[in-house]
Amino acid sequence: MAGDIAVSLLLPLFYKGYSCKKMSISALGNPNSPVRVPFNIWMFIEGLLFLVSVPGFYHRYFTVSAGLTITTIICIAAFAVGACIFTCFFSVNESKSEVTTASKIHGAGSVIGFMMFLFVPLFVGILSFKNGESTVGVISIVSFVISLVFFALFVMSDKEEFANTLVANEGLWQRLNLVFMYMPLVVVALGGMIA
Repeated sequence: MAGDIAVSLLLPLFYKGYSCKKMSISALGNPNSPVRVPFNIWMFIEGLLFLVSVPGFYHRYFTVSAGLTITTIICIAAFAVGACIFTCFFSVNESKSEVTTASKIHGAGSVIGFMMFLFVPLFVGILSFKNGESTVGVISIVSFVISLVFFALFVMSDKEEFANTLVANEGLWQRLNLVFMYMPLVVVALGGMIA
């Protein structure tokens, strides 16, 4: 998760004309991108790392609520495949007006992955409260609310009526959305390492 944020901020240093504030993270993997290869390799690795983390999450929360744990795992897996691994094989174009089969597949995978992962902080919050981890529960619910706000801004950012306004900062909202979607899982992972 930390790698995702780091890669999305470091690779643009080698991509002239790319704006972290204005452009989506996926644009780093477009066919004309000078950082396409390292970006796509990272997205594949990231997807695999999310999938590899699933058993740990399962063992931590399955006895708390089997149904909610499995639902959360499905959401994490959908994000890993749809928003990470698919990105590696199906890239968007530099311009959104240029639509290809690959960009349509990428778009569908990303939308499904992001929409499902958006609820992971909420589910982690519920599981944490049920497990008596009130601090993790509060952090998770607050993260869920904040990530919803940034997700809404991300969705609105490419609407014509918001062009040339603060809302048009698509890349900024996407990165902030990811930070708060990841936050509860980071807290859970760190808690597991300390315990």
